[in-house]
Amino acid sequence: MLKDNPMMKKLVATGEERIGKLVQQLMSNEKFVAGVQTLVSRALSAKGTMDKSIKTALSAMNLPSTGDLDTLREKIDDLEGLLSQLESKVDVLVDQKKK
Repeated sequence: MLKDNPMMKKLVATGEERIGKLVQQLMSNEKFVAGVQTLVSRALSAKGTMDKSIKTALSAMNLPSTGDLDTLREKIDDLEGLLSQLESKVDVLVDQKKK
């Protein structure tokens, strides 16, 4: 119901226009953009440090990390593929023996 209200449509359009102008002003401000880039860079660096610390802590507790689990999953997938191939070959040999 509110979507069809002309007054509401005008308010939404005005709000979108003002937010668009504000975003344009912020993105054209070199200090703001540099600040955001610095913030993102520091956040990524902090995440990297935290990931290393967590991996070290898990290793100290003799627990697997997500990387260890991913590697294990890949190895299991490879083994499943090999078993499937082996099963197919055994089926072919059994069929040949029956004939």
